[in-house]
Amino acid sequence: MTAPVFVVDHFDAGGGGRYVLDGPEGRHAVSVKRLRAGEDVVLTDGAGRWADCVVLGTEGKDRLILQLDSWSEEPAEQPRITVVQALPKGDRGELAVETMTETGVDAIVPWAASRCITQWKGERGQKALGKWRATAREAGKQSRRLRFPEVAAAATTKQVASLLAGADFAAVLHESGDTPLATAELPATGEIVLVVGPEGGVAPEELALFEEAGARAYRLGPSVLRTSTAGTAAAAVLLARTGRWS
Repeated sequence: MTAPVFVVDHFDAGGGGRYVLDGPEGRHAVSVKRLRAGEDVVLTDGAGRWADCVVLGTEGKDRLILQLDSWSEEPAEQPRITVVQALPKGDRGELAVETMTETGVDAIVPWAASRCITQWKGERGQKALGKWRATAREAGKQSRRLRFPEVAAAATTKQVASLLAGADFAAVLHESGDTPLATAELPATGEIVLVVGPEGGVAPEELALFEEAGARAYRLGPSVLRTSTAGTAAAAVLLARTGRWS
């Protein structure tokens, strides 16, 4: 089994590489994971920097003492994959974020599409965004990722169009697409942006705006997936075809 991953803000070690993991992460390591001397641990900042460590011991219920001699940085993978996710109903948004994170998506942009039943407004919107970001962090740890996906603030349709205009490959999952995503010609580097619509589908005026921005409609397969699972399935196709899963 691979070593558990814990998130830290810095890698400053003092006393000959002795590092103290405390706070919520330290409590989880000591009281939940019950790590003991001699076990391996990986620390990461979630932005690519990481360090292999060995447990030296524990102090109380929330302090894990580690040996940390140096840290390394994992380069960002190419091409970068961003999924624009229309806001699903209920907790399906967190499900989408969780599975896309586990799959390997680099960025997630919540989209307030015109046909979304759920709308993020005011304090409720900030709370929902916080849940998506917390989900990405926890899923990144669980899946042993060193770079967690960035979860942006909710975007408008015009903002999504601007994002698509700057992409090296821009796609919208839509039943009108006459080309399977699995056969699309993909770039080896740069930015891939994929739009996943709401349960009611991408509205005609939204699709037209996205096509004006340079996006093309693609179909994923013969069946219709929920908005909360379509992004994960599509990301898997892209990761396999670009060689990132090789």
